[in-house]
Amino acid sequence: MIASPPSNPPTQPNSIWDTIMRFSPAAIALSLGLAMVSSAGLTKPELPEIDPRAIALGEQAAAAGAAGDYDGAIGLYETALTVDPAYKAAFVGLADIARVQGLDGKAIRLYREALQRDPNDQAALAGEGQALAERGALERAREDLARLRLLCQADCGAADRLSMAIEDAARTPVRSAEAVTPATTVEEAQRRAEEQP
Repeated sequence: MIASPPSNPPTQPNSIWDTIMRFSPAAIALSLGLAMVSSAGLTKPELPEIDPRAIALGEQAAAAGAAGDYDGAIGLYETALTVDPAYKAAFVGLADIARVQGLDGKAIRLYREALQRDPNDQAALAGEGQALAERGALERAREDLARLRLLCQADCGAADRLSMAIEDAARTPVRSAEAVTPATTVEEAQRRAEEQP
């Protein structure tokens, strides 16, 4: 009879210390990766340096808008954007004018342009939220309000004004729904046709 060679039992860790040492490099690497990814969301994005000429044009535009010269303000804001397309305050100013003129859809688009350049711009968030509330998009307006409250941790008048705008919009019917006339049924249309001489 031939003796078989002794089989080696599978190696098992001698202690808990061996197990810790085996998995610690992977655990450390994973935790460092998660820490780097999570901290990236907390940092403020680096904003580009704005051309001083665009800022000067924006200040002139704001003064013209405050005086009621909306056409002049729009021209100055557009010129400022030609000088420096990264000038987000010009988008906010144009959006504010659009809201005053009752062009909420255009205002929302312009506020979003500003928010693409700086997602933490409080004026753009507040303005977009008010325009959304005026259009009846209350859930989106509440999302902007929640984000605005996170950004301005102290006393925030913009968040208070947005909250009041949302409450007012919730009490009043949506403007687009007021323009809809109820559809008549076939029977009503036939009856009206028979009644007419």
